[in-house]
Amino acid sequence: MEIGPLDHETLLDLLVNVIPLGILVFFFAAFVLVSPFGWDPVASGLQLAIVGSMIVLLTILSYYAGRAIANAERGGEPEEPPGVLPETRD
Repeated sequence: MEIGPLDHETLLDLLVNVIPLGILVFFFAAFVLVSPFGWDPVASGLQLAIVGSMIVLLTILSYYAGRAIANAERGGEPEEPPGVLPETRD
C-alpha cells in the first residue's frame, strides 16, 4: 500500500504521530460538541485555537518526517525543509 511517496513501512513509522493526532482531534470535537465547561468566547476560543494549532503543526511535522524517512530509505540525500538554505562549502 502506497500513499504518494510513502510506502507501507514508512506509514508504520509515522503511526507514532497518528495516535496523538487522533487524541487531539477527539478532544477538539468533544469540546466543540459537548462543551463541558460552558461556552466562554475568550476561554473556549483560546482553548480551541491551541488544540487546533497543535493538530495543524503535528500534521505538517508528520508529512515532512514521512518524506524524510521515505527519502532516506531510498538512499537519497536528506532534503532541507522549505525556507532553509543549503550550506555552502568552499
